[in-house]
Amino acid sequence: MNIPEIIITFFSLLMLIPTLASLTKFDQWWIRGFDFPRLQISFLILLMISLSLIFYTFGAVYHYIIVILLLSSFIYQAVKIFPYTILSKKVVLKFKGSDPRGVISILISNVLTTNKRSDKLLDLVQANKPDILLTLESDQRWENELSVIEDEYIYTVKIPMDNFYGMHLYSKLKLEHIEIKYLISDEIPSIHGYVRLRNGERIKFHCLHPKPPSPSEDDTSTNRDAELLLVGREINTEKDSILVFGDLNDVAWSRTTKLFQKLSGLLDPRIGRGFYNTFHVDYALLRWPLDHVFHTKDFTLIEIKRLKSINSDHFPMYIKLNYEPKGRSFQEEPEKADGDEKEWANEKIENGSPQETDL
Repeated sequence: MNIPEIIITFFSLLMLIPTLASLTKFDQWWIRGFDFPRLQISFLILLMISLSLIFYTFGAVYHYIIVILLLSSFIYQAVKIFPYTILSKKVVLKFKGSDPRGVISILISNVLTTNKRSDKLLDLVQANKPDILLTLESDQRWENELSVIEDEYIYTVKIPMDNFYGMHLYSKLKLEHIEIKYLISDEIPSIHGYVRLRNGERIKFHCLHPKPPSPSEDDTSTNRDAELLLVGREINTEKDSILVFGDLNDVAWSRTTKLFQKLSGLLDPRIGRGFYNTFHVDYALLRWPLDHVFHTKDFTLIEIKRLKSINSDHFPMYIKLNYEPKGRSFQEEPEKADGDEKEWANEKIENGSPQETDL
């Protein structure tokens, strides 16, 4: 074995670790962290396959084994991210009519507590004129600076916090039966309630910002997973039209988020349209989608876009949807969770020690 072969073999084996980690259900932060950069991992695996084909002589059995393992790993990663490419079939249809009374637009922005450029967010609000603005990581200073929009956004929910989990909701549309809940931790709030559309329809919504698995936040993904799966389990799509939005600190293709969709029956409008990577602003090659909007199948899509930076570490997200009851008949829900998946979800929720379960 020559030096190039040794190097190729070492890095090839190294590139198998993310896929092996993703196949497990271990929730340590460094294992679940491999769920995020699937696009980047796929590129690196392709690179190692290319280098193997160049430098391996294929005179040894292990040359074939490594290439086959790399190819299998690439296929696994590609299958996970393929739905979020433009090559995939869209699950949420484009709305082509004109019914302003059934429209709801939402701007989500993790503002970064230490960010002082509230003017940039205010400019985006003025330019896009969303019906609802949700800010995350907003503290008292952010609340004070955003007060200038309250003449127009007359319905508000304010939870200023200094722990990077503050949350503010501003709405032009009437908010009803608002509840602030601390589902898993008394440090992590969420907002739940109803918004009344201009046509009189009442839409249930959940605004979430669970704690991410990371060495500086939470050693495991248990609490994040528990919050997402708890909300997903309690959602009743037969009873309500529903929106779930916020910084979920998870990617759309992870086991947890996919199970959240199976439990809730909610649709992801990004499928077939793109990744819409919102984090991290400063690292173009290390970005993934952390900010999400999920909805019931009685909504169709008018517009979705990632907005320009406001000096936070997240890009803001904007979405405009149209409430269309007949969408229930021609848009398909995700497949339902099976017994094993429901059992795993219940175990996750129980391990998260939920403080509240009534949604």
